[in-house]
Amino acid sequence: MDIVDMLIHGFVISTSPANLLACLIGVLIGTLVGVLPGIGPIGAIALLLPFSFTMDATTSLIMFAGIFYGSLFGGSTTSILLNIPGEASSVVTCIDGYAMAKKGRAGAALAVAAVGSLIAGTIGLIGLTFFAPVMSRLAVTFGPPEYFAIATVGLLILMKLTGTSMLKSGLMVAVGIMLGTVGLDSLTGINRFTFAVDELQRGLEFSIVVMGLFGIGEILDTLVTTTNQRKVQSFRVRELYPDKEEIRRSVMPIFRGGIIGFLVGLIPGPSATISTFVSYAVERKKSKHPEEFGHGAIEGVAGPESANNAAASAAMIPLLSLGLPFSAISAILLSGFMIHGVIPGPTLVTQHPDLFWGLIASMYIGNVLLLIINLPLVGLFAYLLRTPIHILMPVVLIITITGAYSLNHSIFDLVLLAGFGILGFAMKQTGYEPAPLALGLILGPTLETGLAQGLIIGDGNPWFFLSRPISGTILWCGIALLVFHIVSSFLKKKQSTQI
Repeated sequence: MDIVDMLIHGFVISTSPANLLACLIGVLIGTLVGVLPGIGPIGAIALLLPFSFTMDATTSLIMFAGIFYGSLFGGSTTSILLNIPGEASSVVTCIDGYAMAKKGRAGAALAVAAVGSLIAGTIGLIGLTFFAPVMSRLAVTFGPPEYFAIATVGLLILMKLTGTSMLKSGLMVAVGIMLGTVGLDSLTGINRFTFAVDELQRGLEFSIVVMGLFGIGEILDTLVTTTNQRKVQSFRVRELYPDKEEIRRSVMPIFRGGIIGFLVGLIPGPSATISTFVSYAVERKKSKHPEEFGHGAIEGVAGPESANNAAASAAMIPLLSLGLPFSAISAILLSGFMIHGVIPGPTLVTQHPDLFWGLIASMYIGNVLLLIINLPLVGLFAYLLRTPIHILMPVVLIITITGAYSLNHSIFDLVLLAGFGILGFAMKQTGYEPAPLALGLILGPTLETGLAQGLIIGDGNPWFFLSRPISGTILWCGIALLVFHIVSSFLKKKQSTQI
């Protein structure tokens, strides 16, 4: 009961007027950052760090945490309405969320995303509250071979993400991995594929790529498609929220997404984004109607949106328990701790119990605030789709260009945005989906770094990856799945020829 008592104490701290206001400001800024692509939660927190110098440590960290998970919550809005991921973790939501919007079910998709985020975020927070020490010790047992194994098997499992052919998806994943190699090599510091362009030394910004592929690609596709084909179905007020069937189909994906997000969130790297791909693949596999995925399946929104919010809670475990930032956003949060003279780690709970439990309790409150703020706005967001195309698309273009320019204030980024927009349009016209490319771009650096560092540790012996307990188990399972898929495809093809 000590944990429960301390959590209650945390709620007392987090509900003080100053801390409650900081939580509200944080989730509002986070939602805005998530909705508007570009600056992202990392940039927002970095800009606000100087303003926190005069604030109490608990108050400032509550605000920063609110920006963190608020951005994940808000990223679904533009993904569903405009097919533009506000955050990297919202890429998967575009697939079925935008398809639902074109069918007049944007309100249902937004409502399910909001409720799912609350439930799954709470699941992640329960795990954070009770299992932080155990889970954090498990997480640090992962080394480069394990990262390589997870990335490799993840790509194999998630390759058939959008329902297109394995060949097309595999090609897009390969292109994404290749794009991820542009820039400085993290091990040698050598420029690769920069073609003497200084701006490419920092690599290809993920936000630029997805805004071009999804946002600009969608705009160009709209320009060449007739108005009748692009017309969004009308809807009535009572259709703004999910019906009984959609609620029934969303319940289990939300809980599964919460569990998947929490477990994946413990893995170093872009765990919130990876968890959405995993959740989508699981829901597509378990669904009784897999043919609906990619065409407006409610499970394709409920599962991934739940997963990314649960992963946000799980990402706090290694940061608070061990002082180890497993992602870029965690590193920024760590700097917030250090500015106030607080060092996260095993002694945080004993030395700063008010901060530790106040921060955790504020995350419970923040999730509820996000639902209260966003759920009533579902109707307003949904009605945006009734805006005429000739007005809506220029607005989308302005938002996308502004977001891309705000990242580095670079004209070159706008050139890249246009280039990837043309690529996204060409992919749409030829039947290729951008989501597998985004997956390859996300996991590519993890795959490459894990392989290189693992070979160094194993003295260049590839068998080292298969002989370690965790990485070996993951890779052997991946090999078994690959063999099973090849054999089953061969048998199906043989049966079809006999018929």
